[in-house]
Amino acid sequence: MDRHWQTLELPKILDRLAAHTSFSASAEKARRLVPGTQAAEVRERLTTTAEARRFLKERPQTDLGDVRDLRPLVEAARRSVLLSPADLLDIRQTLLVARRFRQIFAPLESAYPRLAAIVARLALCPKLVEAIGRALDNRGEVRDDASPALTRVRQELRATHDRLMDRLQRIIASPENQPYLQEPLITMREGRYVIPLKAEFKGRIPGIVHDRSASGATLFIEPLAVVELANTWRELQLQEEEEVRRILADLTARVAAFGEDLDRTVDALADLDLAFAAARYAEELNATEPTILEGRQSRDGARLRLLQARHPLLDPATVVPIDVVLDGESHVLVITGPNTGGKTVTLKTVGLLALMAQAGLHIPAAPGSALPVFNAVYADIGDEQSIEQSLSTFSAHLTNILSFLHRADERSLVLLDELGAGTDPAEGSALARALLETFRRKGALTFVATHYPELKAYAQLTPGVQNACVEFDPETLRPTYHLTIGLPGRSNAFAIARRLGLDEEIVRQAEALISREDRMTEGLLADLHRLRLEAARARDEALAARAEARRLEEELQKRLAQIDEERAAILEAARREAQAEVERLREDLRALRRKLGQIAAMPLSPQALPQAREALAAVEAELEEVAEA
Repeated sequence: MDRHWQTLELPKILDRLAAHTSFSASAEKARRLVPGTQAAEVRERLTTTAEARRFLKERPQTDLGDVRDLRPLVEAARRSVLLSPADLLDIRQTLLVARRFRQIFAPLESAYPRLAAIVARLALCPKLVEAIGRALDNRGEVRDDASPALTRVRQELRATHDRLMDRLQRIIASPENQPYLQEPLITMREGRYVIPLKAEFKGRIPGIVHDRSASGATLFIEPLAVVELANTWRELQLQEEEEVRRILADLTARVAAFGEDLDRTVDALADLDLAFAAARYAEELNATEPTILEGRQSRDGARLRLLQARHPLLDPATVVPIDVVLDGESHVLVITGPNTGGKTVTLKTVGLLALMAQAGLHIPAAPGSALPVFNAVYADIGDEQSIEQSLSTFSAHLTNILSFLHRADERSLVLLDELGAGTDPAEGSALARALLETFRRKGALTFVATHYPELKAYAQLTPGVQNACVEFDPETLRPTYHLTIGLPGRSNAFAIARRLGLDEEIVRQAEALISREDRMTEGLLADLHRLRLEAARARDEALAARAEARRLEEELQKRLAQIDEERAAILEAARREAQAEVERLREDLRALRRKLGQIAAMPLSPQALPQAREALAAVEAELEEVAEA
């Protein structure tokens, strides 16, 4: 494996991925996974992982079950090596798993097109499944009816065995023979049935001696009376073994004939299992699918964007997430700050997450993270090479950098830890600036961790280069592990000295020994750092205020909606009540009309009838007004 990938610990990630696989073929694929270098390929891999995550969320109990890498068995069959019943059952079981997944994905092709495409490669080999199932039972025993010849032989074998045991039972049960026997039992020696004869009565029961006890007191003899029958039984056993061997040879030949289909099925099952493993590992990491950038930057101008990124091999309970965002004009990021402050972890996090994404693995970072596709990732981190080759630290780093200096280009990611360290500081910093300038001109995306103040100035004055720092808390004298882009790291030596109780006069003398330019630079950095923190606080407060305003607005909208619902409910209740009242009045009106009819039939004065009609008309008019309201 590429040594730069080893430096970034990609093999450890792949080992963890392999731990989520179900069988050896997919575990092998996991450990040999190679990051892609084409954007379309990388997107396809990431989307496949996303499909698998969605599939497993909807069907969490899904697994491949009892599958096996059949390729060694296929190769053995091609060489005419007889496969055992257990091997054949493994082949059948694996093909049954393939059939089960074909059935599962048959109605799901549109929902999971990439997984369905993998499943479509599965060869089901139904004739082979049927042949193995017809010949073997679930325990791996060859069935009696596996062939007509085996049926006949086993019938004769059982009958002969019964006659043999019956004859032996009569011999040991005979009162005449019992005094000569150590005990009345039938046992087996060298594949032959024997009875235990007392040594002093040798010859009293004619037979062939097959063994004697450790004390010599017992002889195990095969009575002559059963020898011929035992020979027949043994011959039938040999016939049975020969027929079983023939049946297994026939099945082995069938396996060889289906070899290409079986190899294809194993490969497809391994790819499917690998997708499920990537999904499970992503859930374990609480990972997200990164956006793969087209060209050199995203629509918002970012060339690389990692939000709340975490190193996947560090304890998630203690690791501090980092944000790394580079605009499209930046090629180089110079990271400064205290020792053990997180500079090296930042380099490794960026490099490892890039490799994971290109391998199709979701990354431990927040949604919105985006990465370009690199054709190479180069890392000069640590002193492993100097230990192995007895080189100085400086020589080891430089030898490593020279190995990729001329190969790096605009599609390369370069990670440099303590560039120029291990030699004279003035010469080391000059060489570091020259190397960074070379990588900048090549367009390689370069991250460098350093202690050299000259590189801070270089980053501040050079287009396409940004400063960044890992922060330090002077109160606790501990790094915070937070990465701040846009500001160089400040010197904390004097703050630490004061915090630890060094005499103030000594600290002041030390400060006086620093050049005026350096003091002004450090003062300016301190002011910049303070302003940056104040701006960050103001931004956080503004965001919090905006979030609170949004919350209040949502509550108000909910309350207004609730009021509208209550108003509508009151109006509806009033409408129903009014309708009920109108209906009651109408019923009263109908009653009045009936009475009016009755009155009209009675003899009334000419003056009374018009008055009654007028009263009824008035009631009707009032009723209509209520109904219209």
